[in-house]
Amino acid sequence: MSFFGLKPLEKMFYRFLFCLLVWRLTGVFGDEVKSVSVMEGDSVTLHSNIEIQTDDRIVWSFVTGEAYIARIFKRFSDFLIYDDVLDGRFKDRLQLNDQTGDLTITNITTQHTGLYEMDIRYNRKISSRFNVTVYACLPVPDISRDCTQNSSLASKCVLLCSVLNVRDASLSWYKGNSLLSIISVSDLNIRLSLPLEVEYKDTNTYSCVLNNPITNQTQHLNITHLCQPCSNSILVNSWTTTEAVIRLVISALVGVAAVAACVILINGIRSRRDEQKRRS
Repeated sequence: MSFFGLKPLEKMFYRFLFCLLVWRLTGVFGDEVKSVSVMEGDSVTLHSNIEIQTDDRIVWSFVTGEAYIARIFKRFSDFLIYDDVLDGRFKDRLQLNDQTGDLTITNITTQHTGLYEMDIRYNRKISSRFNVTVYACLPVPDISRDCTQNSSLASKCVLLCSVLNVRDASLSWYKGNSLLSIISVSDLNIRLSLPLEVEYKDTNTYSCVLNNPITNQTQHLNITHLCQPCSNSILVNSWTTTEAVIRLVISALVGVAAVAACVILINGIRSRRDEQKRRS
């Protein structure tokens, strides 16, 4: 049965279903969230990708903080920036393009991570959402000798690559260009450490790399410089040597005392014999 063969009421019903389907699809695609990644200290521009019309009323909001941060009402030349909201975290950081509706955040920090939304209201309804992730600058990882771990062989030493206070980052050991091991962290205030066991005479190139989705920091390994005896090992050896000397001295004193005792005993015996001879 064709559409033209339907009764008027049935045609109305199918038209309603078609309009409902179009509306739902439009809503789904209109709710698309664009992901934006940026380094702390940089600037990021959220593009509206529209042509502003005279009756458009554009509102930018920081959804994560539940606050309006900018507004445009072109008919009345109304261009406002609310940078004092949320304890002033946007103070002197927002720039609004009154021709395109684009919003720029300068000198951005991790406090500005979150969901941003642009709404066009009045004669038409358009929304754009941006999920902004701000990554902190990465420190250079530190490589040190791990004296708390015992190597499986005397010819090897254990090294530890560590970083502190990083978020959404990965720490990796590389041998040349080959990945040896990796560990990741998502929370702040956690010390991230990754061990590596190498031989003292190893001539390969090793490096420890800290990276996030935007940037990385690399520390190269100097085996000759780092694979030295641990201070606690030196202390143990020192105590061992001292103990041996003390034992040697004690043994010598005991020997001298024994010889002295023997001499005294012999002299005593001789004295008694001489005394007996004189009496007889």
